[in-house]
Formats: sequence, C-alpha cells, structure tokens
Amino acid sequence: MNYSYKGKILISTPDISGDIFSRSVVLIVDHNEHGAFGLILNKKNENMSSRLLEIFGFQVAVYEGGPVENDKTFFICKGKKITADYLAINEEYYLTEDIENIVASILDHQISINDVKVFSGYSGWSAQQLEGEILRKMWTPVDVYNLDYTSPNDHGLWKNIMQNLGGEYLLWANAPEDVSMN
Repeated sequence: MNYSYKGKILISTPDISGDIFSRSVVLIVDHNEHGAFGLILNKKNENMSSRLLEIFGFQVAVYEGGPVENDKTFFICKGKKITADYLAINEEYYLTEDIENIVASILDHQISINDVKVFSGYSGWSAQQLEGEILRKMWTPVDVYNLDYTSPNDHGLWKNIMQNLGGEYLLWANAPEDVSMN
C-alpha cells in the first residue's frame, strides 16, 4: 500500500445513487493494507434519534455510519479524552465505542453532547477495495479543513463541499438527486 486515505473526506459521486452512499460524505477514520474504516457524516437516522430523545430526555442525533454492523455504536468526540479506549482521528478528534463512559460523561457534564457525534454502523472496505472504487471515480477524496466532525452535518454538507470544489463538481452539486431526471 503506497498511500493512506486516513483523515481524508470521501465525497460520493452522483454515479452512486439509490443507496446509503448516495450524496454521502465519509470520514476515513482508518486505512491500511487490510482495508478501510469510515463513517458517513451526513446521514441522520431520524427514527433512532427520536428513540434516544425518549430515553434521555434531550436531543441526541444518531447518524448512519454505514451499512456494516448497524448494531454497533460509534462516537466521534472532540477535545477531552474521557476514555482510554479510543483511536485518534487527529489532534482534536477521536473515535470510541465506549458507550458507558461517553453517556456517563455527558450526564455528569464532563463533556457536552455538542462535542459528540453518535453513529450506528460503519462503512468498511476490504484490502484494495477503496482504492479500486476511487480509481473507478465512485469517490472523490478531498482534504477538508475546519470541518467540525461533531456538528449536525445533514444533507447540505455534500452539496457545500461539491460547490467549494468548483468545476465539474459544481454541476454535480446542482444536479437533482435522481440524475436520470436531469
């Protein structure tokens, strides 16, 4: 493996349509010779978010991390490390599955719910699969600076990044969701 996409953002191209990856923005959390692990940043799960509101009594947005292992919960956290069980994404953000410490820290006001993003499932690629999909132009890898991974980035995130890329991406940003309607 010559290059790692760890820490990069993947923008789905309009060729990917009709599934969870349509108009997706994926943060690649880890990438090595064995494969890649990422989380979709802009696909909120309204049903699960509503259920957590009933449980906790305050809004907790849950995002579809991807189609793999939807029974698993992942957290991207910003700032203070409140668990020893984490994977650093960069200097400011980390990933953990430590639900007990995250929930307890939020309830004890050690961390703010605004510094945590909750995901159900993840996006996974086997060895060389991601590289192949990028070569086939299914994904556009980009460096996005100053993107808050814990903010409520919904459907507008994909369009905003596409518009900022300009050129042909600007055409895609303004295309209808069903490209056959264009």
